[in-house]
Amino acid sequence: MQNRTIYQIGPASIELGKTFFVIAGPCVIENESLCLDVADALLQIQKRIQIPFIFKASFDKANRTSIESFRGPGLEKGLEVLEKVRRKTGLPVLTDIHEPSQVSPVSKVVDCLQVPAFLCRQTDLLVACAKTGKPVNVKKGQFVSPEEMKNAVQKIRAAGGQQIFLTERGTFFGYNRLVNDMTAIPAMRNLGCPVIFDATHSTQRPGGLGTASAGRRDLAPVLARAAAAAGADGLFMEVHPTPEKALCDADCMLPLDQVEPLVKTCYQIYQIVRQTI
Repeated sequence: MQNRTIYQIGPASIELGKTFFVIAGPCVIENESLCLDVADALLQIQKRIQIPFIFKASFDKANRTSIESFRGPGLEKGLEVLEKVRRKTGLPVLTDIHEPSQVSPVSKVVDCLQVPAFLCRQTDLLVACAKTGKPVNVKKGQFVSPEEMKNAVQKIRAAGGQQIFLTERGTFFGYNRLVNDMTAIPAMRNLGCPVIFDATHSTQRPGGLGTASAGRRDLAPVLARAAAAAGADGLFMEVHPTPEKALCDADCMLPLDQVEPLVKTCYQIYQIVRQTI
């Protein structure tokens, strides 16, 4: 009998190579009401299609393009919102951390810690996350090859972390442009970690608006389907009821009503692919 590898994010059990899952939510915590509404919508989708959903929103976006950009409510108020989402919906919760000092308080509230792409080489941050014993999702830097992510994985494992996820979110291709190499997905799966595909950030045009990032949300479904075909274990997507009014990544986020049909299609592709590998 083959050994089963199970990753546990809160109440969600994810079996490597068997469970397709989704991380979704607004880019940043704009207010409590928005987060609860989005989380409840995701919960209802989860009930209908029986795929694990993890709610994601950031309490602080420390890498915004402009000093004037909205960053979020901050650590204390943000964690209050995330705790309420977790308690009211029962969904697992994930959020970004930017500094080792944030890791301890955040780990007491959320089910999974996420290391932003720009920080994927920050040893102290990776080690601090590993020491909590929580699952850690590391986004591949836009400046890093898939094979180089073995170094991030080794840092976490050396500090005792076992439940490691890697997320592909595009690679710099000249100024204000990202491209996706779908062979990054099997390359990072060879490191022994589930690989998630970030369908919305992959359409980003970093700094493309001068004081904010541009994006092509219309291309996110195309990339999501391609990633499922390439063997991705799960999808990451930032979603909003009215993306054009969002306070962060407005050009990238998917409308909430597009989530269910897209996930259904990607899950069908995932099932076909898993039957052939």
